[in-house]
Amino acid sequence: MSDTIERIKCLIIGSGPAGYTAAIYAARADLKPVLYTGMEPGGQLTTTTEVDNFPGYPDGVDGPTMMVQLQQQAERFGTQVRIGMVTSVEFSDEVGGIHKVVVDNKTELEAETVIISTGATAKYLGLPSEQRLRGGGVSACAVCDGFFYKGQDVAIVGGGDTAAEEATYLSNICNKVTMLVRKGEMRASKAMQHRVTAAKNIELRYNTEVDEVLGDMVVEGLRMKNNLTGEKEEIAITGLFIAIGHTPNTEIFKGQLDMDDTGYIITEGKSTETNKPGVFASGDVQDKEYRQAVTAAGTGCMAALDAERYLAAVESKEEVEA
Repeated sequence: MSDTIERIKCLIIGSGPAGYTAAIYAARADLKPVLYTGMEPGGQLTTTTEVDNFPGYPDGVDGPTMMVQLQQQAERFGTQVRIGMVTSVEFSDEVGGIHKVVVDNKTELEAETVIISTGATAKYLGLPSEQRLRGGGVSACAVCDGFFYKGQDVAIVGGGDTAAEEATYLSNICNKVTMLVRKGEMRASKAMQHRVTAAKNIELRYNTEVDEVLGDMVVEGLRMKNNLTGEKEEIAITGLFIAIGHTPNTEIFKGQLDMDDTGYIITEGKSTETNKPGVFASGDVQDKEYRQAVTAAGTGCMAALDAERYLAAVESKEEVEA
């Protein structure tokens, strides 16, 4: 550990749209925020080639460029952006208490408020061909990227509610959607299953898995495998959507913050407040419903405002007691 412990008024963990938006608002409120980027500076958007649905970009913008611009905007107002990963935390239970944070297993910090914006990681199949073509036709977000495949043939992997919802969404804009379900039935609710089966251009393939994604620079096809018979079949597609779930990046907070059964941080009502005073959560780390850059940015704004109000209330209480 370091000999001198730095005290930070507002510490932001994570560098996606939620983290940087929180930093912009916190810096403008003179909270002197310090933001640690984590292992993936810029978050999930750095793996997105084109962002076409974020307000203010009429011609679209590629994900990495957008995240660089968000960082520059946060820094313009005085945010300190630091490369590093928070590896452990010890949150105080007291209003006005100091939270202890360790970065990269060696640097100890103290924070009056903490905004958690560590996001969630999309689950992939792990195939080399799939990973190679991420950003070249392989996506984990149909709502984000489906527009680019308008009128084309695509495939989607998954059998839960998210997969069913995204397949239905794709069916409205794509020529044909092939849906690969690993088991003999879908896990999705009956209502969502009915929506899928009602769509005339969704072809359901049960007991079917991806054997290989075909294409050199972009997705050109898919080789599927029936996991009962071993039979393989190739189809021509231009886009492959993986909808098998996300994992919230909350491991280091377990045991201290209230979470749901899948690990998403629970926030109070319409706020970003967690069960620990002075600790707030924004973005995909607490949102498993929408998972969009614009909604993450919105909750980042909320978290900064909540932190500002919390600090003002603590200061007012201290003045009364003095």
